[in-house]
Amino acid sequence: MKKIVLFLIVPLFTLGLFAQDEESKKEGYVFTMVKEVKTTPVKDQYRAGTCWSYSGIAFIEAELLRMGKSEFDLAELYVVRKAYEEKAEKYIRMHGTINMGAGGSFHDVFDVMKKYGIVPEDVYKGLNYGEDNHVHGELDAVLKAFVDAVKENPNKKLSTAWKRAVNAILDEYLGKEPEKFTYKGVEYTPQSFAKFLEINTDDYINITSYTHHPFYTQFILEIPDNWAWGTSYNLPLDEMMQVIDNAINNGYTVCWGADVSEKGFKWTKGIAVVPAEDRPDLDGLERARWEKLTQKEKDNLLYSLDKPMPEKTITQEIRQIAFDNYQTTDDHGMLISGIAKDQNGTKYYYVKNSWNTTNDYNGFFYASEAYVRYKTMNIVVHKDAIPKDIRKKLNIK
Repeated sequence: MKKIVLFLIVPLFTLGLFAQDEESKKEGYVFTMVKEVKTTPVKDQYRAGTCWSYSGIAFIEAELLRMGKSEFDLAELYVVRKAYEEKAEKYIRMHGTINMGAGGSFHDVFDVMKKYGIVPEDVYKGLNYGEDNHVHGELDAVLKAFVDAVKENPNKKLSTAWKRAVNAILDEYLGKEPEKFTYKGVEYTPQSFAKFLEINTDDYINITSYTHHPFYTQFILEIPDNWAWGTSYNLPLDEMMQVIDNAINNGYTVCWGADVSEKGFKWTKGIAVVPAEDRPDLDGLERARWEKLTQKEKDNLLYSLDKPMPEKTITQEIRQIAFDNYQTTDDHGMLISGIAKDQNGTKYYYVKNSWNTTNDYNGFFYASEAYVRYKTMNIVVHKDAIPKDIRKKLNIK
């Protein structure tokens, strides 16, 4: 009898250790995918502020997959180059009162495709300045300095040379734009290649959610990177979220413009959340003072994001206040390509980024529903991804 008890104790002890090990694993985030939409591989914008092009192109590439076409690798820097030309001209027309930085918006990608076309990545890599990856600090500074000199109008009349000079700068840094190229044995122009892809740019709808404009109307979203003054449809927050969910659940991806400067955003860990508990702001906390803090004091200032935590309830009012107070800014463009849940049943969105594959989820991350409700600036979806009742309210055919 004693021997039987001994044999029973050993497996029970082993099971206990196994249970403890499983419990410790669950202390971290454990995600289960509910719905995932296929995308092309993650790319790397590196040290270029051109996320708007990378996310817009990622969206178009995913759309081509959804349409049953083969996998395409399209040239983000071709879009960047043509947008820079347009931006420089508008900057001069507006006497320097619009943004002349690297930033842009999703509108720019569709505008360039519609007006100029698109090319494959191999045709236009945009690396003509001695770098293996994109480093745009010098290019952006040179362009800004040049158009500022033109804006000052030292001749008291603009010359006929300045537009050619802008193009020359872009040629030297990014490379001359192709007039014709061959893809899989067929010759194309950028315009004919765009036609071959069969992407109707008019089918894609920009949506946002703010109360300083009437719902179910269009307005120009007042952010610096919207230099082209593209308009977005304005929906109540809950309906904007319905659009995102409906898109993913029906096999569409979602272009996502959002603020990623939050303390609850941790790229290396692949997590974006809105913790319920506010922590003190670290601004002005110099290194010397930081090093004197105890570990407990440091923990009180930082969110570890090692496991799921309670999050704030995000309302339309909270969202608006953050936008009005500059707490939500137009930081980054990405691609939502899935819906997941953690071990507690909390909903997350699976997001494709353009910062290489060096984080815990190989270039993707999980943004909680609270984070997306709070920090979304705007989205782009195919019109067919919008629920019919919402399309009717927006008068979209």
